[in-house]
Amino acid sequence: MANELQIESWPEFGRGAEGWATPSLAPRAATSWPVELPLPAGSERWADRAIAARLGLRYDDAAPTRLPPALPAHLHDQETAPVTEPPPPHLHPAYDACTTIIKTHSASFYFSASLLPPPKRRAVLALYAFCRLSDELVDSAPARGLAPPDTERDLADWAARCRPTAPYEAEAEPVVLAWADTRRRFRIPQALADELLAGVSMDIHLSRYATWADLWIYCYRVASTVGQMSMHITGAVHGQAANYAIRLGVALQLTNILRDVGEDARQGRIYLPLADLARFGYTPDDLCAGLINDRFVALMQFEIARARALYDQAWPGIAMLARDSRLAVGAAATVYRAILDRIEANGYDVFTRRARVSNRAKLALLPQVWWQVQRM
Repeated sequence: MANELQIESWPEFGRGAEGWATPSLAPRAATSWPVELPLPAGSERWADRAIAARLGLRYDDAAPTRLPPALPAHLHDQETAPVTEPPPPHLHPAYDACTTIIKTHSASFYFSASLLPPPKRRAVLALYAFCRLSDELVDSAPARGLAPPDTERDLADWAARCRPTAPYEAEAEPVVLAWADTRRRFRIPQALADELLAGVSMDIHLSRYATWADLWIYCYRVASTVGQMSMHITGAVHGQAANYAIRLGVALQLTNILRDVGEDARQGRIYLPLADLARFGYTPDDLCAGLINDRFVALMQFEIARARALYDQAWPGIAMLARDSRLAVGAAATVYRAILDRIEANGYDVFTRRARVSNRAKLALLPQVWWQVQRM
């Protein structure tokens, strides 16, 4: 399949000095990085060309306790985020716009972000809004009649507007303004934002993933990077927290994928690894037809178990966050994990029914989350 992720078709994201790109990541000295876990079997065919893989991000189902550091620990060694001053008054409308976007389009994230102190809440919502608009730019391209090259140009233009070197005097987009202020005040590394945009770009080129290792890189780029950027806002008391943020990001994105199987299939996308479909004797044609049978149920049970294992692996990392941020992150993980329960309650029908966690159910989960984070 031409648009399946494979070594011959791996998209290159660099655009040279004049454009946006993920940074050049030359191999670091051996003393800079710990021993890496191996990627799952079969992924060696493209791992050397995957930027995230070269950062030492490895996945091993059998080694949940050996979580490799993802970035140098000093990036996350502050107990609270290094910001005390509020955003300037002229940017308050821009932050308000970010709040409206997330409240409208991502109720679960808005619910959990509301549990943060106001300064952190504003910044996290600006980050989420930046991520939301980046993703929407690519997802809405077919409806806008854009071919992939046109979408690439749009994404490159958007990325250029969102970089630290962009001139903001004439910028009218409130999300760009709020994100620029958040990134500057909380010292969020541009490399993480670039990696996120590289993941968004994958949706232009790819609609199939051959293996779990392939999908892991996508999930890291579009979700784990968000968790690591969030840590610069929420604060962390231990450098190893980044390791757990990576697991939580992949768990959240896998949950999204499982919830949206039917919606994605109608757009011609299959995120579930083709190797997993083959393992259970379920075909891409079955999925695109919305066929629910014993093979599909077994496939979904397998993927749900994988997601729950990732949530379990990520949970201890919440104790490494600044104390005033733990409840919000714990709530986000718990509410999103509850989506998996709703998928099961819906009889694994992800084609005609959307798994939702009601506001009442979210509130009912809070006492348990509060008690758990208080004991950390």
